[in-house]
Amino acid sequence: MSSSIQPDPTAIGEVSTPPFVVLPDPAQLFASRADRLDYAAPYSPLGPYLRFLAGLSRAQAAILPGLPELDPPADAAVERARAHGMPPLNRGTIECDDALEITLRRLFSEVAPLPKPEAAADALQAVAAADRAALGEMVGDLLGHAVAVERLAEHVYVAAALELHVSRLAARLDAERLVPVGDGLCPACGGPPVASLIVDRPHAHGSRYCVCSLCNVQWNFVRIRCVSCGETKGIGYQGIDGGPETIKAETCDHCRSYVKVFYQNKDPSLDPVADDVVSLGLDLLMKEGPYRRAAFNPYLLGY
Repeated sequence: MSSSIQPDPTAIGEVSTPPFVVLPDPAQLFASRADRLDYAAPYSPLGPYLRFLAGLSRAQAAILPGLPELDPPADAAVERARAHGMPPLNRGTIECDDALEITLRRLFSEVAPLPKPEAAADALQAVAAADRAALGEMVGDLLGHAVAVERLAEHVYVAAALELHVSRLAARLDAERLVPVGDGLCPACGGPPVASLIVDRPHAHGSRYCVCSLCNVQWNFVRIRCVSCGETKGIGYQGIDGGPETIKAETCDHCRSYVKVFYQNKDPSLDPVADDVVSLGLDLLMKEGPYRRAAFNPYLLGY
């Protein structure tokens, strides 16, 4: 028996360069993430924490419509950043201004009724009582990835508000004006990825996108290449025996780091932030080996 491969007529017009950047849609993003966390909770030993994060994600979505409008960066600043290969949202200048403080305060109020452990309730009470200067210091800690272990719980609430705020800023950018700024760096804000996705989208079948851990911008990045250092040799993939084939740790023998890759082309419901937490078991397994976690997830602080 012989067979032949015929061109797929439905693919006509689909062969093109994947878009470099996909901007976040905050109105859809956080509600969908909450659904994903709720779905995963009954099947996970992290169930109570996943339900808490689902409530936090719904709080992000709930306060979104009433938040003040944000001004995108000035055209001149965007063009200057573009010309120098820099992100237009400068992490070094993000501070606790009026808009971010409003976001913080409204999120704190929205999550107050959520069921939570006593330690989480105490942490919420502490951040809700903090003044703008103290909140600004916590924002700086998160942006610098320098959170004190004893204050991890407090920073989770601040991280959720900061993520919402900067995602709203990123959503106002022009994707066509963003340019690469370096391996492992978001072209919008310069942040590290939380994970990468293998997608199945029009004009991007099987393409890989890194997902920013801060602003949720996705940027196209070639496959089988280290997200952290850009090396193409010594790349490997590890998973849990008997675990899902849709989640792997992509390892690099050059820089000895790993970042998870989620095969959204096989499971479209995967969310990079939610499923990074859900797959914590893979991180615990990787701790036994020579690779360090290079991705950042504010909801996995301490890991």
